[in-house]
Amino acid sequence: MAKKVLVIGEVRDGELRNVSFEAIAAGKTVANGGEVVGVLLGKNVSGLSEEMAQYGVDRIVVVDHADLVSYSTDAYQQALLQVFDVENPEGVILGHTSIGKDVSPRLAMKLQSGLVSDAVSVELDGEDAVFTRPIYSGKAFEKKKVKEGVVFATIRPNNIAALEPDPARKADVSNLKVEIKDLRTTIKNVVRKATGGVDLSEANVVVAGGRGVKSKEGFEPLQELADLLGGAVGASRGACDADYCDYGLQIGQTGKVVTPDLYFAIGISGAIQHLAGMSNSKVIVAINKDPEAPIFEIADYGIVGDLFEIVPILTEELKNVLVKS
Repeated sequence: MAKKVLVIGEVRDGELRNVSFEAIAAGKTVANGGEVVGVLLGKNVSGLSEEMAQYGVDRIVVVDHADLVSYSTDAYQQALLQVFDVENPEGVILGHTSIGKDVSPRLAMKLQSGLVSDAVSVELDGEDAVFTRPIYSGKAFEKKKVKEGVVFATIRPNNIAALEPDPARKADVSNLKVEIKDLRTTIKNVVRKATGGVDLSEANVVVAGGRGVKSKEGFEPLQELADLLGGAVGASRGACDADYCDYGLQIGQTGKVVTPDLYFAIGISGAIQHLAGMSNSKVIVAINKDPEAPIFEIADYGIVGDLFEIVPILTEELKNVLVKS
């Protein structure tokens, strides 16, 4: 049965995050031939409608409000519930990001709906959408099907391929006025501690360092390698605890979960807490001086040796290859 599915676009620094386009692809599957409606929240965000349309939505609802400039739980919840009241969707999809993880359970509770969180794939079983999600820190997977009520899910970034954008594709755009009141919190200023560049959770290449990097300066060659490959730098909890880098770069069970095409684990032993955040990466390259390090058990490629010698050589060789190509 065809469904109307809302896809919540996530805006950061005036741009749509890639996971928004991946959510549209998931929404198309769930809709099963029905209508996919994109939702844009923020201030002066209507200009993003064209890009959202190119990735496959049939219609777009823009909610423009001063209280939506920066994310706050109360403001987003109030605005989205009013969108739901007007649209009455049968499905809701958004990214499993810090925003998605915060607002989705609140919305699901208000809708009296179940929630499938952190899905890495979605497929149809007859007319029902079946979501696959990791459990036990990525050691196993389970399949979830919503049998009654709204099909509500968050999807893990960098797992479900977005549709190819079509510049000729258009979508009807409407504006919805919402009332936001009695906010318990107000965002006055946002200070970003993490470095700029490629978003870690959406990066196709991640270069991660552990305690073996030994210092803040030890992360500089990793940053150079990441910049060369158009990737992002990450870290183990041990490196963050040692104050080699900011906790915003932490990957693992208590940090970010990443699934890039290529993951470099440099000076990382491979504690189970870290593996929970990166073990589903498509290709894993481990560099460690300890041949018995657990990271080698899951690595596709392993290099045993001094990272301070290997990383610069690897970077120079890649420069030569990339220049020739």
